[in-house]
Amino acid sequence: MKVMTKKAALGGLSLLGAAVLLAGCASAPEETTETGAAVPDFQPCMVSDAGGFDDKSFNQLSFEGLTQASEELGVEPITVESQAETDYAPNLVSLVDQGCDLIVTVGFALSAATVESALANPDLEYVIIDDAADNDFNGEIDAPNIKPILFDTAQAAFLAGYAAADFTTTNTVGTFGGMNFPTVSIFMDGFKQGVDYYSSEKGKAVTVLGWDGTDGLFTGGFEANDTARQTAQSLIDQNVDVLLPVGGPIYQSAAAAMREAGRDIAMIGVDADFTETDPSVADLMLTSILKGIDVGTYEAVLAAGNDEFDPTPFIGTLENEGVGVAPFHDFESQVSDTLQGELDDLRAAIIAGDVTVNSYLAG
Repeated sequence: MKVMTKKAALGGLSLLGAAVLLAGCASAPEETTETGAAVPDFQPCMVSDAGGFDDKSFNQLSFEGLTQASEELGVEPITVESQAETDYAPNLVSLVDQGCDLIVTVGFALSAATVESALANPDLEYVIIDDAADNDFNGEIDAPNIKPILFDTAQAAFLAGYAAADFTTTNTVGTFGGMNFPTVSIFMDGFKQGVDYYSSEKGKAVTVLGWDGTDGLFTGGFEANDTARQTAQSLIDQNVDVLLPVGGPIYQSAAAAMREAGRDIAMIGVDADFTETDPSVADLMLTSILKGIDVGTYEAVLAAGNDEFDPTPFIGTLENEGVGVAPFHDFESQVSDTLQGELDDLRAAIIAGDVTVNSYLAG
């Protein structure tokens, strides 16, 4: 188990004023921010999944949200990185022992350990990203002191699938994931629905490899390793020219296979805008499917720090801008002139309910 304490300075945020000791036997005054607001005695904490906080994806976004809120509250967060599934429960015990008031757990893989810890420590507050407590994936509260943060990612993935179908010249696109959990396959579901919708609307038959709506290609984990590279290669060998790898660092292995292919292949990122979080793959990125994990984490931590913790589940959608798609960046000159306008119209239609996107959250 690896324990790290990090604090990143973010511009524009209020910082704690230095505590001033009074002379003589008088006690120190209550610590305040620069705005004069009292700073609560509050210790926020976070535990990652096995991807680590530098995964350029959802662990990193969660960490950034925690950092921003902690800076604004004027407190120092405690963070713990998990190296394997066996670290989850011990890491949570470690954070409880260190006096954490709020513990943010990052990823559905920590759900069972989070519920166990929350039930054992009812006076503490918990936030779980991509809640899948008890593996039910229903987004409901599994303990009164847990706030689930979820994302109806299929809506944004639908737009990315539509874009992929418009962009492909081989008429074959592909996807693969880390493990077949709903919070992974929701990307693949939306992606396939978007491709199929484009095909029906435009009369252009585009095939999706790697996901059939129920099962597909999975590496068995979320590590950037040879298994992930070979999985990507298997799709490339079938003439895929747009690839969606779903599962944190596995995109790095996909990028390596794409560069070795000897032909143009575009990637679609997940969770974060990979062009911004990992410029080394910017030249490969058609777009990214975005989840507002940093914003959701920031708001939940800030509320808890201000004694306003609310366990009501948050579900990010296109309408509340909890999910979305990134700009085309380097590919802007390569996509069709009408594509962005079509995506804007499609987004509005999904929000209005005129186009239905199915997911485990939406039905």
